[in-house]
Formats: sequence, C-alpha cells, structure tokens
Amino acid sequence: MATITVNGKPHAVKAAPDTPLLYVLRNEIELNGPKFGCGLAQCGACTVHIDGRPVRSCTVPVSAVKGKVTTIEGLGTPANPHPLQRAFIEEQAAQCGYCTSGMIMAAAAFLAQTPKPTERQIRSALDGNLCRCGTHMRILSAVRKAAGGAA
Repeated sequence: MATITVNGKPHAVKAAPDTPLLYVLRNEIELNGPKFGCGLAQCGACTVHIDGRPVRSCTVPVSAVKGKVTTIEGLGTPANPHPLQRAFIEEQAAQCGYCTSGMIMAAAAFLAQTPKPTERQIRSALDGNLCRCGTHMRILSAVRKAAGGAA
C-alpha cells in the first residue's frame, strides 16, 4: 500500500504498483475528470498535473508518482472556477466534453509557464490533445481569454 496526494489530500492506494495512475484516480479515489481515451498517452483526455507538470495518467504507473497530483477537480471549484474553467464555460468550448478536462489541464500547465502566449504557442501547446467533436476554435478562444487576450 502506498499513499499519494491528490488535490491536496493524501490517499492510501491499494492498487498494484504497475497500475496506471488514471485507474487509481477513477476507480479508487473516484475522480471522474481524467478520462480514458486511448491508453497510449496520445489523446490527452487523461492529463493531470504532477507537481505542476502535465502528464498522461494512463501510462504513468502509480508507483512512479512521487509528487502532488492535481486533477481538474482540484484546479478550481464550482464557486470559484480556475480562469480556464471559467473561459471554457464562457466560450462554450465543450461539445461532448470528453476532452475538456485534459485540454484545461494541458492549457493550465502551459499558461503557468507562458502567461502571455501567441496564437502559435497556444496551438503548439495543445497539439497533442485531441478533440473529436471539433470545438478546437472555441478551445483556442477560451485559452486566449484565460491568458488575457481577445477571445
């Protein structure tokens, strides 16, 4: 048994050491923000932060988690959403919503490092996150808005 810190709270983990972090987050801790999309770290639906760095939780074994994990549930609250969460709502950047958690988590880590990005930088930062519904333009507008740029 190991303990991991998720969204500021310690959790005793009973899973085997090679169990993907995503499975622990969803099945043991019961957080539904990170999604299983591909299982190959190619779509970004499972993106979470470990010590502020975006990682694809579908391929990270729980035994490799040494830092603090933040999921979309720990980024903001319904009463006080993170600026990206607010911007995604205002720009109606979700259609089915499956990719939204991963997009927001990738964008939050990116904006923490690049607070005033160019359009090209935003596109590059989100290039590895797939949206199957095609709301890419609204997602880009939301990230620009959260960065203080014109939507």
